[in-house]
Amino acid sequence: MISYVIRRLFQAVVVIFGVILIVFLLFHLEPTVVIAKAIVGPRASPVQVQAVIQSLGLDKPLYYQVWRLIDNYVHLDFGTSYQFNTPVRVLIAQALPKTLLLVGTSTIVALLIAIPLGVFQTVRRNKPSDYALTSMAFIFYATPPFVLGPLLVLFFAVDNHIFSPYVPPGYTLGQVALDWRAMVLPVFTLAAVTIAAFSRYMRSSMMDAMTQDYVRTARAKGASQSRVLFRHAFRNALIPIVTLVGLSIPGIVSGAVITETVFNYPGMGFLTVRAAEVFDLGTVVGTTVVATVATVTGSLLADILYAVIDPRIRYGRR
Repeated sequence: MISYVIRRLFQAVVVIFGVILIVFLLFHLEPTVVIAKAIVGPRASPVQVQAVIQSLGLDKPLYYQVWRLIDNYVHLDFGTSYQFNTPVRVLIAQALPKTLLLVGTSTIVALLIAIPLGVFQTVRRNKPSDYALTSMAFIFYATPPFVLGPLLVLFFAVDNHIFSPYVPPGYTLGQVALDWRAMVLPVFTLAAVTIAAFSRYMRSSMMDAMTQDYVRTARAKGASQSRVLFRHAFRNALIPIVTLVGLSIPGIVSGAVITETVFNYPGMGFLTVRAAEVFDLGTVVGTTVVATVATVTGSLLADILYAVIDPRIRYGRR
């Protein structure tokens, strides 16, 4: 297990450095003059543009700029946002907890709904209720957040005034967490695709577990249907779900970017989009690196939990 964790940590470091390099090179597809004008404004004089280029080191070779960027990040120096005139570290400290609240809440809601749905569909398999839930799962799975979000806003906020259509700007973490009318629609929008996927996997996993020999043995001993489901099949059916949660973290994080933009949610995704619109390189790379670290960490934790749930699995052993 220890050797496996060390290997995964090394892979995580390589992935993070790779993400920094890719985002940096994507921004530098634009000429340095365009980047500088995006920072100081289109009406800036050539002298001001040149001053920005020199202050940011944009006139230096690319390898030097990349090395300086990585060196700063190792020392947790993300630079200054020229859009907000604030250190990027401060912006991330304000936005990250709000994104974690949104992602964490939506994931918990998705699991609390999807797992019982999967079990129910297993019990009612090939019945009309099973077919109806399967059809709904396919619909939600095929509907992206940028389509579902505005539809929910139109129906629940604009037409019926049940929920708030957006999160008010300037909200602190506590205000965001307590304003349930503003949180319901973003959470459900982000959780909808996850619920659809998790419920389908849970149904498939439960049906596979119900065909195993230990389930037949339990039934032969006279165990009730509920005991067979929850005592014998349920725990083993959860193993693929734990793995799926880890593998779904990148998709949930990327979905949070769209969801936060749709609902004006003051998190990391909304901050990244606003910074990208004005070529705020420091903010974009900083938020991307933090999201990458969170994604890699979640994937690693999922692998470790995989071994905790199933004692038969031991990484690093043949």
